[in-house]
Amino acid sequence: MQNGLERLLSDPSLRRPLAGRRLALLAHPASVTRDLTHALDALAALPDLQLTAAFGPQHGLRGDKQDNMVESPDYVDPRHGIPVFSLYGEVRRPTPAMMASFDVLLVDLQDLGCRIYTFVTTLRYVLEAAARHGKAVWVLDRPNPVGRPVEGLLLRDGWESFVGAGALPMRHGLTLGELARWFVAELGLDLELHVVTMNGWQADAAPGFGWPLGERSWINPSPNAPSLFMARAYPGTVMLEGTTLSEGRGTTRPLELFGAPDIDATALLVQMRRLAADGAEHWLAGAVLRPCCFEPTFHKHAGQLCQGVQIHVDDPAFYVHAAFRPWRLQALAFKALRRLTPDYPLWRDFAYEYEHDRLAIDLINGSPLLREWVDSPTATPADLEVLALADEQSWEARRRPFLLY
Repeated sequence: MQNGLERLLSDPSLRRPLAGRRLALLAHPASVTRDLTHALDALAALPDLQLTAAFGPQHGLRGDKQDNMVESPDYVDPRHGIPVFSLYGEVRRPTPAMMASFDVLLVDLQDLGCRIYTFVTTLRYVLEAAARHGKAVWVLDRPNPVGRPVEGLLLRDGWESFVGAGALPMRHGLTLGELARWFVAELGLDLELHVVTMNGWQADAAPGFGWPLGERSWINPSPNAPSLFMARAYPGTVMLEGTTLSEGRGTTRPLELFGAPDIDATALLVQMRRLAADGAEHWLAGAVLRPCCFEPTFHKHAGQLCQGVQIHVDDPAFYVHAAFRPWRLQALAFKALRRLTPDYPLWRDFAYEYEHDRLAIDLINGSPLLREWVDSPTATPADLEVLALADEQSWEARRRPFLLY
C-alpha cells in the first residue's frame, strides 16, 4: 500500500502542479512515511517544493499535548525555519495572516474514522478558510483504520461543535480525502480541492479491515490512541468522555475499557445481556467483553481501584469486523447501568471542548437523543435501533458519490 504522502514523494508528475507555489502542511505525529520519516521533513527534502509554513491540529504538529483543552502555541520549526501555526491554541480556525503564508495547503492527517475526532472538524475549518481566501487544498489520503462500517445517529442541525463538524454518524466509514469531498459538496464550497489517493488500500481485507496490520507501524495520531484496537472501540468508548465513568485514561489501555470504583462489573454484564436478549443480540456481537479491575494513574478516579469492562477486539478468533457495533455496545452499557442504579450520576457536567452550556454527552452524540434514550425507564434497545438504522441507511446512500476506493 502507498498512502497519499508516499505517492506525492515518489512521483514527480504528481508534484508538477505545485511548482512555483508556496506550500503549507497540516500534519501531526502520525503523518509519517513507510520508513517513519515525518511528512514535514520528507517534503522539505524535495528541491522542487517550497514549504513556507506548517500547521498543527489538536495535540500539535510533532505531538506535544496529552489531554483535551490543552493548547499548543505557535512557534518556528527549528529544523526548517518556517512558522508553525497552532489550530488548537488561540484559534481553531486559521486567521487571514496564517492563510496569507501559502498558496496550497497539504493536509496529511491520520483519522480514526469517528465523527468526534477533532481532525475532522479542523479539516472542515481549513476547507472553509481556503474557499474564502482563494487557496487550494490537497489532501494526502490515508487509511480509515476502522474501514467502511457505518454506525450511530447523525448529528442534528444546530449541534455542530468542535467535536461535531457536520451531519455525520459516529462511524462515518470515509477516508479523510473522501470527507473533504463530502464537505465541499455539503457546504457548497468553491475551491481547488485535490485528493492524492492511496494505492492498494483494501478497506475490507483481513486482518486489519481498514488498517494494513502487519505492514505498517502504528503511530499514535493522538496521545490516547495507542493502537488499532483502541480505534475499533473508539466510536463507542469516546462517549465515556461525557460520563463520570473512566474511559481508561491513566491506564495502558485507554478507550478500550471503562469502569468506576462504585460499579459491579459482573452485574453490569449480566444486565447488558438481559437487555440485548430482547431482539438486540447483535449489539454484543463481534467482540469479547471481560470484567476487569484497573487503577487510573491520572484523570477520572485517579488512584482508585475501578471495576469495569474491557472490550477485546484484538483476537482474530473472536473479532468479527462486519458484526462489531461499538456505539451500540457502549449505549447498552449505559442503559444497563441505569437499570441497575437508576439514580447513578452518569452524565458529567463540565466544560467540554470549550462548550459550557450543553452537556458533553449531547455534544459527543450530536443531539440529546442518546442520553434521553438511556434515561427513559421505558425505552428499549428496539427504540434506539429504529432511530439509528434509519440514520445509517440514509448516510450509506449520501456518502456513496464521494467514495474513492
